[in-house]
Amino acid sequence: MSRALLAFTAGVLTAYVLAAVAATQAVMARLAEMGIDVTPGDRLRTTLQDLVGMAELFLPIIAVAFLIAFPVAALISRYVPKLRAIGYPLAGGVALLAIHLILHATFGTTPVAAARTAGGLGWQVMAGALGGLVFLRVLPRPSA
Repeated sequence: MSRALLAFTAGVLTAYVLAAVAATQAVMARLAEMGIDVTPGDRLRTTLQDLVGMAELFLPIIAVAFLIAFPVAALISRYVPKLRAIGYPLAGGVALLAIHLILHATFGTTPVAAARTAGGLGWQVMAGALGGLVFLRVLPRPSA
């Protein structure tokens, strides 16, 4: 596997896992706020189920979003190399933001319930940014 493909895979998986876990934990927190008993075992079991269950649709959507965002970041960093360090994390965060905004605009709802609040959407963006950071760290440095 090439280093670029490894970087891409690592970035996508990082963003997916963090976004799915954040989404699950936000829902579990809401349930607890409503007075429903949510045990640590419930949190763990639900998180694992969501990681598997959300993978079929959410994982490929993140991959496609990163396939668009990262080449844009690469193009910009080619002409402005000083932006490389923030370009990929920014691209990852914007990619996750775009996913949720586009899904909402297209379907009139936000399929990832946690992204319906500003805080939940913020966690989704952060997951994308961390995915971009992982991509940047694994990606080989461009030759000068």
